[in-house]
Amino acid sequence: MNVKSVEPGSRAEVTRPHPLAPLTPAEIAKVVGIIQASPLFGDKTRFETIELLEPPKAAVRTLKPGARLPRDARANIFTVGRIGVVRLTVSLDEERILTSEELPDQRAMIQIEQFLMVQEVVRTDPRFVEGCARRGVTDMSKVCIDPWTAGSFEVPEEEGRHLCHVFAWVRLYANENFYAHPIEGLNAVVDLNSWEVIRVDDHGIVPIPMKEVNYDSQLLTSTRESLKPIDVVQPEGVNFSITDDVLRWDKWQLVVGFNGREGVTLHDVRYDGRPIVYRASIVEMVVPYGSPDNGHYRKHVFDIGEYGAGKLANSLTLGCDCLGAIEYLDAHLNTMDGSVMTIKNAVCIHEEDSGILWKHTDFRTGRAEVRRARRLVISTILTVGNYEYAFYWYLYLDGTIEHEIKTTGIINTAGCIPGKPGKYATEVSPGVAGHIHQHIFCARLDMAVDGDANSIVEHNTRAESDGPHNRYGNAFYDEPTLLKTEREGCRRINPETMRYWKIINPNVRNHVGQPTAYKLEAKHTVTPLVRADSFSGRRAGFVQNHVWVTAYDPEERYPAGEYMNHSKGGGLPDYVAKNRSIENADIVLWHVFGIHHTVRTEDFPVQPCVMTGFKLMPSGFFDRNPTIDLPRSSNHASCCAKAHG
Repeated sequence: MNVKSVEPGSRAEVTRPHPLAPLTPAEIAKVVGIIQASPLFGDKTRFETIELLEPPKAAVRTLKPGARLPRDARANIFTVGRIGVVRLTVSLDEERILTSEELPDQRAMIQIEQFLMVQEVVRTDPRFVEGCARRGVTDMSKVCIDPWTAGSFEVPEEEGRHLCHVFAWVRLYANENFYAHPIEGLNAVVDLNSWEVIRVDDHGIVPIPMKEVNYDSQLLTSTRESLKPIDVVQPEGVNFSITDDVLRWDKWQLVVGFNGREGVTLHDVRYDGRPIVYRASIVEMVVPYGSPDNGHYRKHVFDIGEYGAGKLANSLTLGCDCLGAIEYLDAHLNTMDGSVMTIKNAVCIHEEDSGILWKHTDFRTGRAEVRRARRLVISTILTVGNYEYAFYWYLYLDGTIEHEIKTTGIINTAGCIPGKPGKYATEVSPGVAGHIHQHIFCARLDMAVDGDANSIVEHNTRAESDGPHNRYGNAFYDEPTLLKTEREGCRRINPETMRYWKIINPNVRNHVGQPTAYKLEAKHTVTPLVRADSFSGRRAGFVQNHVWVTAYDPEERYPAGEYMNHSKGGGLPDYVAKNRSIENADIVLWHVFGIHHTVRTEDFPVQPCVMTGFKLMPSGFFDRNPTIDLPRSSNHASCCAKAHG
């Protein structure tokens, strides 16, 4: 990650006239200054997140050209040496704290500055050093520690603390793949306030596997013959532009945001001037592991809510991470001490060909009409310890919105007796096991199909009953059901009825008199397998449904709750308990999707990308195929391969 401090007023400091644009470096620094000037907070104050406090929808909707809205910020701060979070809102224009709420039992996200501090504390603990020595490891500089959030398991000595739970490996030399050498059964629990190791758990010795399984190009002894290049060129330039923070491409327009918790956010997404989604982002990611052995039962981490996706974003590399004619956006965030940090090239924007859009050949005349599809891509890539997550938002010419996540990186490894990985794991190298696990994501989609008043309709396909009306036995039909309340809006996928959901605007009709609508195509759902009433299951109640629908509330932002470290439950189950109306109302659609990962040997040493995601497709939003008006075209750079010898 290419991170650097940015001085306010530098070239990274730009005018941000759009009210939904993320905070600039100067604005972040100003928020820090306002807080530090308050007599309520001293020199032990640290900063978890600072982000834009988005203005009310009505104010954004009615903003006239040239006018501006007040710029406000949210900030979460904490004090060194004790648990608790103070939640603030700050006026940048008035240079004052607007609201302050002390939450004495909450914990801040684990900060990236704390990662290596945890490693050093554990490496020097005598009990941990002794545990390593019993396994033949005496050079502690070679021990690599990954800090995992501790969860909430009602362990008496852990209550009232802010903890992390660690796993360890051995790195034999520089750049060598240490995940091939797990120190199995040795875990430490670290207090992030006192910086003491409160406990070292030794579950028994498993020999450390020492076979090297490398991936770094400098360490590979042989490589296959290089492939000939595929170049993506746009000699006439790109078809998108960014003006006053508004991204425009073909008939699309939107604002791209970024913050330390969610990473990329999309705002006020419109097609041909018509609103579709007011705000879209991935708001949580939980990774439950299936092994109850040793310390692995604790592996149930919320990567977004407990660490923050934005701060873990990569600096993307031209020609490797992103191919073609690329526009990059930097991400400006706060560090723990309140400095401004910039992740260069955190967001990649480009367009790419995506195959045939539509085609028809009249067999009577032989005349063919074909149009190529293309899409605008907005992407970012996160490194969360061992795993990488590449997040892609796609906008298509036909009005479709797609989100795709590519998971790659290195599986979390454990040690085993060679040939005996146990029932919860796959052996990927002699003595190296990868546990069965899941990656479960939640998208928060503040829908605005032709306006803010929307409804949700569930569709199930039914086979017609037997009788005179189905004399040939071939009849089946689509059955719509309007979901009227939040409890009715708690739904799960049903492949047997080809279930899907439409977001409709009952106040706007298309040319055949039906409500304009978008369809959620939920093709990558996951069945939750952690028991719902378990310690970990209670913290992730949102995974119990694939679709949730709530009445809009700007403070209901995250599906498992606002503060995730050591949480005990909350979020969507609490929101829908209010059972508010979701009919012809300002509503939020929450979609839960993911990957069920039974580890393969091919996933090591680095996992090839495994994909998941969803689509929002127009379904009655247009009166016809909106791309019929695309002009005929032919790519003159294409040529015959002449591959025959």
